[in-house]
Amino acid sequence: MNGVDTILNILGSVCLLLWGVRMVRTGLTRAFGASLRRAIGACSRNRVSAFAGGVVLTGVLQSSTATALLLASFAGRGLISLSIGLAVMLGANVGTTLTAQILSFPLGWISPLMIAGGVIAFLSNSSDRARHLGRVAIGLGLMLLSLHLLEAAALPLRSAPAFVAVLEGLQDEYVMAVLVATGATWLIHSSLSTVLLVMSFAASGIIDPKLGMAMVIGANIGGAVAPYFDQASTDVEARRLPLGNLITRVAVGLALLPFLGHLHQWLLMIDPAPGRLLVNFHTAFSVIAGIVFLPLTDPMAALCRRLVPDRPQTDDPGKPRSLDPNVLDTPAEALGCAMRETLNLGDRVADMLRQTMEVFEKNDARAMKAIEAADDAVDSLYEAIKLYLIQTSRTELGEEDGKRYVEILTFVTNLEHAGDIIDKNLMELAAKKIKNRYAFSTEGTAELRAFHARVLDNLRLALNVFTTRDITLARRLVAEKAAIREAEAHAADSHYARLREGRPESIETSSIHMDVIRDLKRINGHFTTVAYPILEAAGELAETRLKTTTDQPLIRSPLGS
Repeated sequence: MNGVDTILNILGSVCLLLWGVRMVRTGLTRAFGASLRRAIGACSRNRVSAFAGGVVLTGVLQSSTATALLLASFAGRGLISLSIGLAVMLGANVGTTLTAQILSFPLGWISPLMIAGGVIAFLSNSSDRARHLGRVAIGLGLMLLSLHLLEAAALPLRSAPAFVAVLEGLQDEYVMAVLVATGATWLIHSSLSTVLLVMSFAASGIIDPKLGMAMVIGANIGGAVAPYFDQASTDVEARRLPLGNLITRVAVGLALLPFLGHLHQWLLMIDPAPGRLLVNFHTAFSVIAGIVFLPLTDPMAALCRRLVPDRPQTDDPGKPRSLDPNVLDTPAEALGCAMRETLNLGDRVADMLRQTMEVFEKNDARAMKAIEAADDAVDSLYEAIKLYLIQTSRTELGEEDGKRYVEILTFVTNLEHAGDIIDKNLMELAAKKIKNRYAFSTEGTAELRAFHARVLDNLRLALNVFTTRDITLARRLVAEKAAIREAEAHAADSHYARLREGRPESIETSSIHMDVIRDLKRINGHFTTVAYPILEAAGELAETRLKTTTDQPLIRSPLGS
């Protein structure tokens, strides 16, 4: 086997390992995501229970990096204190070593059984949870298979001159070995995968156990670097927890690095097998960190607050508040986040619509500029929600979640269209009215005010329908669409009557008056769309509003029969 084949086989095995880890994590998150988050809350009473909860949580998620990102999200939303979050992370670092301990035993014979069982469970069950657990079994089987393939693929490296030269250069350069492993772990976002890779190299005799121990230190540090930089642009509270986790790992790593020789001799007495020795060191690293820092979580939290101080809050109306990227693997929670952000978007559109009448009544150019700025915020929120929903759709959505996904995306799009009509159409009419110093008649102003108030009320009703999915409210909203149509006709009749009377203000504002009514009606139509999926699911919609006749078909295909 030549060098290229060896490298390709190793890369393929590493990718298979990473994919297996991801399958286990996503399967368990989708099956028990909400339960896991409730469990975190239940374990947050004190540091000891938080530590234990972290052990279990990461044993389930198979990734301390995923746990760190999840906890950072909780801290950012104020759902968990920084001190308790640090305690959970100390436990999480221990929990991630449990999987490495299990996989360090010769369990290759289980791999085909787990893959076969997982495929059967995934294909033969209609239950989402059973399918997700099947995914977990497949992932564990792939992890075991990848380790077997990795060990076999790495054997030729023992005689590869270039690789041997690199290892000889690292042999006594433990600091460099730590940095290399840190960088590799940061790149692949999985300390478990790096530890298992180093374990395979040690088991194959490719690297010395002491060099492997230095690389395990690097893997532990790298596992904390990834979530810290992933949260670099988030809220202050969300950044502090990954920083505290990084500080603890760096501190323990620096403390242990000078004593690798003594630690190696001690670990040889527990299990001399190179692979097992490194996994035991991996566990010892996290246990030592827990023993040392668990009593110090309060001072650590204070240090993190000093290093990452609070910054002045700037209210950016276009910045989403509820789109948590850490729950994308749990569709139900991700859709809940999208729903909350949609309500925020609806409130922005309501503010725009509310100010619209002020612009027309008072010729308020300043309010018109505020509406234009608000539309930019609405557009930003719309793009953020749409992108978030697209990321959510990459996961497998159940039937109900799939329907809700479409409903949210449709309503968000209609809200954005309503905002565009306010900004592009109504404000253009307002600018024309202000420029020409036009004034509506007293009766015309009253009509517009009443029509506008009704549309604004329908927006509030639409947001309630979107939230509650109440059939009675949905029917009322659809009925309001017909009422708005009648109100438009009545307003037109009244306006034309004033024109016949020859009122100057009605004549000069005629086109503006009628265009405002029509645009408000269009806006109301966008709000009404939220009710149709709810009524359709309840069987409350007729197929068509057209009447059938005995001599004319209802609909004829344009292509004929």
